[in-house]
Amino acid sequence: MNTRSLQTASAYYQSVPGTRWLRWALGLSERVWPALAVRGALRLFGTPLPPKWLHRSQPALSTWHTEAWSFEDASLTLYQPPPGPHQPLVVLLHGWGGHASQMLPLAEALMRQGLRPLLVDLPAHGRSEGSTSNLPQFARAIEYLIARLRQQDHTVRGVVAHSLTANGLAYAAARGLPVERLVLLAPPASPHEYTQLFAKVFGLSEGTRARLQQRVEAREGILMRQFEPAAVGPRVALPTLIVHDREDRINRFADALAYRDAITSARLIETSGLGHTRLLRDEAVAAAVAAHISG
Repeated sequence: MNTRSLQTASAYYQSVPGTRWLRWALGLSERVWPALAVRGALRLFGTPLPPKWLHRSQPALSTWHTEAWSFEDASLTLYQPPPGPHQPLVVLLHGWGGHASQMLPLAEALMRQGLRPLLVDLPAHGRSEGSTSNLPQFARAIEYLIARLRQQDHTVRGVVAHSLTANGLAYAAARGLPVERLVLLAPPASPHEYTQLFAKVFGLSEGTRARLQQRVEAREGILMRQFEPAAVGPRVALPTLIVHDREDRINRFADALAYRDAITSARLIETSGLGHTRLLRDEAVAAAVAAHISG
């Protein structure tokens, strides 16, 4: 497990009011009511932080056309720039705990290439409905989004996804996602490993962690190992750009190497000093993404 990721996650959760109380409550539940501890851990594991109400307004997108689509027991919120000539679409997707406006610098770079960006708040994020989500739901949301756009006669040139959503995008692509190009920004390689990190941050026993994972897998009908690069990479046939920073404190640079080695058509751009989210605002990264999508 990445020690830096553990330290970063621990520091972040400790800064959230109520984290110490939650850790104490989960620890007590493990001792006196183990089933309740699993239910509490499952709820916490699926709750995006920071909370979505912090990013509901997204003033940077106030002039963009906004549309809400129902999806499962939640929704997807779509943002498009003011009406213009019909152009190929590029879908941009934030990561876990993120929001659509984080992808705006990349969207602006794509517009300069004559492409039309479509930004999305995923379930339980930003202005979308829902209070909990997970990686399998992200993958299903991507497949539904692309299918519905194609039904509306849109050409989807590519999909750009950050962090955990990049993991979901790779999985969807391995299942035949009908787009032309992919960009994976700071993708994590192992959802299974994240459950271990989560358990350590909240002081959960291995037994509780394992039952949490089993509960998620049984409910979603998919094993976490099925999202890892070795499982999805050989089935991804699309030209794929991976961008990852060597100093990313959330997802290891080794995760990017795993995707590069598993996807035959993948090309990796490594950065330094941008961390996990600053690469979304970097001009050189935006230019590289736009050039890749433009082909």
